[in-house]
Amino acid sequence: MPARLITIEGIDGAGKTTLAAGLREALVARGIDAVALREPGGVALAERIRSLVKDPRLEIADRAEALLYAASRAQLVAERVEPELAAGRWVLLDRYVDSSLAYQGAGRGLGLDAVRAINEFATAGLSADRTLLLAIDPSAGRARRGDRGEDADRLEREADEFFARIAAGYASLAAAEPARIRTLDATLAPEQLLAAALAELADLFE
Repeated sequence: MPARLITIEGIDGAGKTTLAAGLREALVARGIDAVALREPGGVALAERIRSLVKDPRLEIADRAEALLYAASRAQLVAERVEPELAAGRWVLLDRYVDSSLAYQGAGRGLGLDAVRAINEFATAGLSADRTLLLAIDPSAGRARRGDRGEDADRLEREADEFFARIAAGYASLAAAEPARIRTLDATLAPEQLLAAALAELADLFE
């Protein structure tokens, strides 16, 4: 079975991390060697960038933010994603290029074309075989984040309008690429969401 790059997208609080962990266990149970990684992060340099972009004490210009995410992504792809795929493993990635298109392209208003161009360079054109978009109302996502009991990071402190633009951006991306991007109801119970995700990956198991 060929290696696959599966990305999981959605606004903060959609449940991406939980789904990624569940998917990895389900794939391993099927005899598929899989690894779960996160963005920004996954490798030492990218984790340092993660601490910068999430730091609420910092003011980061919109273009600088987009470039920092792209730089983190470039390192993760070179250091982990490409080698894992080359070794025949499935890679489950908690966020990828679509996050930048939605957050910086739509949310920050930088435009999809500009953000797509820098990420095409950052990833050397590596695209996902399948993307699972967890759709949830921004207010519900914010409520979930609050339930974690953690301090909000720099992006999580943005206004509701910011997340509304992001959600709309994700919906637009899904409408443009329905074969790759499969939209799932993030309000489902974790076990139901996992079953729905596996159903959307079924053709890749063949």
